[in-house]
Amino acid sequence: MRATPSRAEGGEQASEGRLRRLGRWCARHFVVVIVVWLAALVALQVLDRSVGGDYSDDFALSDVQSTQGLDVLKEHDPSAGGYSSQIVVHDAQKQLTSLSSQMSQTVGDLQKLPHVLSVQNPLTASGSQPSGDSQQPNVGPLSTDKKTAYITIRFNEQPSLLGDGYLDGVDSSVQPLRSAGAQVEYGGQLGELARPAADDRVSELIGFGVAIVVLLIGFGSVIAAVLPLVTALVGVIVGLACLGLLAAGFVFATVSPTLATMIGLGVGIDYALFLITRHRQNLMDGMDPERAAGHATATSGRAVLVSGCTVIVALLGLWVSGVSFIGKLGIAAAVTVVSAVLGALTLVPALLGLIGRHIDRYHVRRPVAEIGTGEGAQPQGTWHRYAQRVERRPWWFLAGGVTTVVVLAIPVFWIQLGHIGDGADPTSFTDRRAFDLMTDAFGPGSNGPLTVVIDQTSVPSSERSSLQSQAQKTLDGVDGAEAVTPLTATQDGDVLISTVYATKSPQNADTTDLVNRLVDTTLPDAVSGTDAKGYVTGTTAAQVDFRDIVASRLPLIIAVVVALAFLIILVVFRGLLVAVKAAVLNVLSIAASYGVVVAVFQWGWGGPALGVHGKVPIESYVPMMMFAIIFGLSMDYEIFLLSRVREAWLRTGNAQDAVAHALEITARVITCAALIMVSVFAAFIISDNIVVKMLGLGLAVSVLIDATVVRLLLVPAVMTLMGRHAWWTPHWLDKVLPHIDAEGEGERR
Repeated sequence: MRATPSRAEGGEQASEGRLRRLGRWCARHFVVVIVVWLAALVALQVLDRSVGGDYSDDFALSDVQSTQGLDVLKEHDPSAGGYSSQIVVHDAQKQLTSLSSQMSQTVGDLQKLPHVLSVQNPLTASGSQPSGDSQQPNVGPLSTDKKTAYITIRFNEQPSLLGDGYLDGVDSSVQPLRSAGAQVEYGGQLGELARPAADDRVSELIGFGVAIVVLLIGFGSVIAAVLPLVTALVGVIVGLACLGLLAAGFVFATVSPTLATMIGLGVGIDYALFLITRHRQNLMDGMDPERAAGHATATSGRAVLVSGCTVIVALLGLWVSGVSFIGKLGIAAAVTVVSAVLGALTLVPALLGLIGRHIDRYHVRRPVAEIGTGEGAQPQGTWHRYAQRVERRPWWFLAGGVTTVVVLAIPVFWIQLGHIGDGADPTSFTDRRAFDLMTDAFGPGSNGPLTVVIDQTSVPSSERSSLQSQAQKTLDGVDGAEAVTPLTATQDGDVLISTVYATKSPQNADTTDLVNRLVDTTLPDAVSGTDAKGYVTGTTAAQVDFRDIVASRLPLIIAVVVALAFLIILVVFRGLLVAVKAAVLNVLSIAASYGVVVAVFQWGWGGPALGVHGKVPIESYVPMMMFAIIFGLSMDYEIFLLSRVREAWLRTGNAQDAVAHALEITARVITCAALIMVSVFAAFIISDNIVVKMLGLGLAVSVLIDATVVRLLLVPAVMTLMGRHAWWTPHWLDKVLPHIDAEGEGERR
């Protein structure tokens, strides 16, 4: 007699029924679904091109000392506040003093541009005549040999937000200098605005090409190989158009569309692959195409839905950082994940309905799908023999996997968070050329001057002179500074301003230490005994504040994501030890990918081969982004593998055989899916953007580790050792937890 389903099980079966009906309806009405997707794609593209916004980097933080110091400057001396950039002028043949009229004309034209607060003429500014004393560093805007100078231009808003068209006015203003034979380069944020637009088409083509080869080798069928790529591409295009529309109302970082493309292509191909693999097996088992598509949507489609929601929740968890810049990066990536899930649940079944039984009509070898999952299915093949070896020697496989992960994770103990400076960019970028010119003429610290602001509004006039003398003496003795300019008062006399030049480049750890030393020790000592308040502001100081905030909140992000991993696995698979295992292995695999990124970029092991000039710190928000993304992506393989383990466990009651059986029927699909995602991510290493290179390598390595060392070594070994205890859950907890069927067991029953 069949048992009456509980309310929770009834809800699961109703959900499975809805997914099955959705899949069958899309397969039956494939023309309607395909037309709707194409119409949405065209309409969103038109809207994006018409009203879509631009992308720009904005690290502004409202509650940090660098922003507070900038606000003080704006209030007491608007021309000294704002956002500064340098225009570097160099002439190898003659001294720039011979171009005095051209320099004056350029400065005057720049001053007339919108959003410009002030422009400093390097030939007439204070300190523009270098001292003949070679022992004294040159802190003026004109080099000792008078062949290099920099024009400091201050804006009332971030130059990177002004749009590409703004550069036309800048180019026109500096034309007199270029016509006279001088080299003119843009530094800082003005240089970032002048960078060529990112073009990821080559990376996408490489990723697609490798994906086609992997799918053809793995499954043999031409149509089955092309279909996941088509649906993933459509999903990414739709998602990017939606992101562009969001960018019209919100500021998204320049890396956002690239990040969204990477994630969208990776999960889009994976999700479509899971459904198509199940659909082809259903056809081989004798189902008609419509029923096969509906069954695939109700089973593998449910796993896609759970995995997609997990990825989205993980990405939205970046808002825990409290930094909107990072939270918006999570939203950008989540947009294409949403479109990938929608494409997998609707467009894939529609295309499967269109193709019918001809999915394997064109093939390069005998097409294969999943090994049968029924009770009469006979184990066979290489993966079955491998699964038996894992079952016989789980401790050996566990030791091998743990050793591999631990060795790869060793460099993470020396991780240095920071901001990647212009010196790591290709020489084809104007900001890189400006960086090199400034370094040669004025020293590396000139590329990131630190503005010291002392607010003495509350200090009586009679005490201000002694305060200035005391502060100057304290600043002159600070370690890590190449030069310190004299403190000067603003016109109202309420604020003292000085510029500190570090001995190292802005991205160097010593410069970060100098900023923190000034904020934590030097300035408090400089104003001790008074009511004055000291700040360190400027672009470099703001980047250090941003780094410190991100570093302090990274443990919180890790804790939230690990807890989320634990809860999701516990709810989906109802096994306490399984959930603990998932959380621990996630941390280990992510630590290993961190270690590889540190070794390549920070230690320089292979960095030059990737187009990275010198050793660079790890961009402060990259570990946080990697953790959320890797966690979400690892859930794809975790759910896909564990759902088959649990299915076999419930059917046979033999925990060890269940692990071997699940590994046998999922290893090929997981391996192919991982190789595709690795190729998609790795293809972005050729990008000129160092952060994109870092994310591409980190995500590629993490997926490779997760799908091989973790899924094929650690998970089966640990599951074998835990045996039936893996699925134990306290009775009281089992009653509280909601029931989520990851792969539609009710549908199969």
